[in-house]
Order: sequence, then C-alpha cells, then structure tokens
Amino acid sequence: MTLRIGCIADDFTGGTDVAAAFRRAGLRTALVFGTPDATTALPADCDAAVIALKSRSAPADDAVADSLAAQRVLWEMGAAQIYVKYCSTFDSTARGNIGPVTDALATATDTAVTLHCPASPPNGRTVYQGHLFVHDQLLSESPLRQHPLNPMTDSALTRLLSAQTPHPVALIDWPTVRRGADAVRDALAAHQRAGARHVIADALTDDDLATLGAAALELPVVAGAAGLAEGLSRAHPAAGPAAPVPVPREGRAAVLAGSCSVRTLEQIGHFHAAGLPAHRLDALAAASGHDVIGAALDWYDAQDPGLPALLHASAAPGELAAVQDALGVAEAAALVEGLLGTLASHLVGRGVRRLLVAGGETSGAVTTALGVRAVLVGDEADPGVPWTYATTEAGELALMLKSGNFGAPDLFTRALGAPGTPGEEHA
Repeated sequence: MTLRIGCIADDFTGGTDVAAAFRRAGLRTALVFGTPDATTALPADCDAAVIALKSRSAPADDAVADSLAAQRVLWEMGAAQIYVKYCSTFDSTARGNIGPVTDALATATDTAVTLHCPASPPNGRTVYQGHLFVHDQLLSESPLRQHPLNPMTDSALTRLLSAQTPHPVALIDWPTVRRGADAVRDALAAHQRAGARHVIADALTDDDLATLGAAALELPVVAGAAGLAEGLSRAHPAAGPAAPVPVPREGRAAVLAGSCSVRTLEQIGHFHAAGLPAHRLDALAAASGHDVIGAALDWYDAQDPGLPALLHASAAPGELAAVQDALGVAEAAALVEGLLGTLASHLVGRGVRRLLVAGGETSGAVTTALGVRAVLVGDEADPGVPWTYATTEAGELALMLKSGNFGAPDLFTRALGAPGTPGEEHA
C-alpha cells in the first residue's frame, strides 16, 4: 500500500470525521481503530489511512508514545505526509495534548514548521485573527466552556498552543490567506526563518481551507480538524469518487450515547419527542452494585424490534456534575464507557446490525468491545458523520460513530430510518 496521506486522529469519532473528509475529496480511505498490529486486516489500495487513537484526554506522555507508534506504522505503509487530526474546538489543556504530540511528530519527521487550523465551516467552526469561533460565539463564550473533560475558557489559539509547547507559535491572518497559496507559503517560510515551529492560520470558508491545503502540500506534518484535511486532500490528484459502502438493511437498529454535549442532548430530546423507545442508564446505581446492564437488556428485549432503541448515560450539566462529584471525573467516565461497551456486545449479539454511537470516548469503548479494528468509510448522514462498515463475528455491521457536538438535532431518527423520517436516503 502506498499512501498519499497518513492521519493520526486523537479520538475515534474524530477519526471517522477526517476519514469522511478524505473520502469526499475522492481519496480511497481506510480507518483503523488503535495502532495496527499483525492481526489487523487493512483494506488494500488506499490513498489515505486514518489511525484513530484514544489520546485526546490521555496523559501527555501516553499520547505522545501512541502517536509516535502510529506514525511509524504509517511511514512503513509509505505515507509521504502525516496529518495530525484534533477536534475543531481545539479540546486540550495547558499540558496538552496538541502541542506535545505535534512537537514529537515534527521531531520524528525532521519537520521545521507545522501549519495548524481547526476551522470546520460546515460545523460552524471558524478562525479569525487567531481566535476560534463556534458559529457566532467565541469558543470561550460557547457551550464548550463547560466541556466535562476539557473546558475551553480561552479562544486565542496562539495563546492556547503556546502554553503546550516550548517553541514559538505564529499566525497567518485572513488577508494573507485570501491572497492565495503562494502568499501562505511565503508567510510560512518567513515564520520559519523567524524561529516559529507552529503556525496558526485563519480560515472562514472552505475556499480558505483549500488555499491552506494547497500551500501545505509539501509539509511533512500538518495539523488541524477535518476541514483542513479535506483542503489538503483536494490538493492531491483525486482518485475519483469512492464506491458506495453497503449498509446492512436487515436486523435491528440502536443508539448508544455517552456524550453530554449540548447537541447530543438535543438529539436525545428529538428521539424522545418522536415517541421512540429510550432508556437511561444510572451511573450511580451501577457504581453501587446494581445490575444496570441486566435491567437495560430486559427493557430492550421488551421493545418493538421494528423501532430503533436508544440507551444512554448522557446527562444535563447539573446531573453530570453530581455524578462526577460522587465518583470522580475519570472514574465516572470509565464507568460509563464500560457500561456502553458491554451493552454494545449484547446488542449486536441480539441482532443489532445498525448501531449509532454518540461520543468520542463512547465510540472507543464500543469498537474495542466489539473487536472492530478497521472499517470502510461510507456516505455521511450529516457533515463529519459517516456510516462505516465492518465485519464482526456476529456478521456484517454498520457503525456510525458521532462526535458529541456533530449532527443535526434529528440525526438519530433520520439516520436510522425511524417511521416518518427520511432516514432511508441516508442509510
């Protein structure tokens, strides 16, 4: 396999998001969960390979080690360029992991300067004067300031990244981007001569990201969200439209949600409003030794098999805070991931063949529990939310791994073709 682009994503839903961007650009794309080993069967003849890790909220040293291991695999596969994919809301802390990971990969590849841009205009993420906006709000004034793991209380990307790296961070402003790829290349060269290792670029539109992608075509390491990845991949000669991936039509459909993001809560609310069956998992009861899994499966077995069913541990901010106060933030997250991973195995064993999973950490737990290591990337139901296709011991399985903040409010019902929705066109 000779790759044009090798990508390292910091969580599983981020991996599906960037894989969908590569596929939209006409690149044949493989998505791998975790660093491949000798037992991982990869699709042949791919232009891009995405290795999705669970490194976003891991300790920085672990994130660096995992990312370097993935980089070595991608180089062995022939990747000429490494794309570091992180969240379009720059989810991170003052300790990392965006800075430490990008620094390590730049050192490993002898990269002098790296271009960064987390903009994703279709999802309302733009960068102007080095500040990240979520729709019409600064990141620091958006609901992301209350993120349960990485609350984002600053919008200045140069300041955020400077706190994570000992190297200088510079900015390419929007007027420069609008002058075209040559102007961006000149600015990158000037910042490199001045000693900067990381350069943030403004972007307000997909055309801006295409300009940045063309300018970054020769850089060994590029970093950002799925928008810049698509711009970069469109600068490569396209392989042509990817063939449709078949989604199983037989078997039951279900949703597993662990994300507590505002958008996921809206999607759960829409599912309820549609009158579809939903069951909430009680994390505190599970921590007290109650058989929460058994109760959930008993509930599921009693539902109409012709309807999609939702099982979730998502909670509003006040309820989430109470659980985290009682159990600890990391402990609560691990407990919920374990519950939903176990439920995924039981549901697939009960005949579920279309499974929508909401939340990056939840998606990691589910794919790990199901033993899914590599998938083909199919069509999107919403921007950045594609169906993927895997073969498991139980049979063919369609997986949709959704970042907590992604998708329209009606995604759950529409993607799974609930009665009265246009889901069939997306399935």
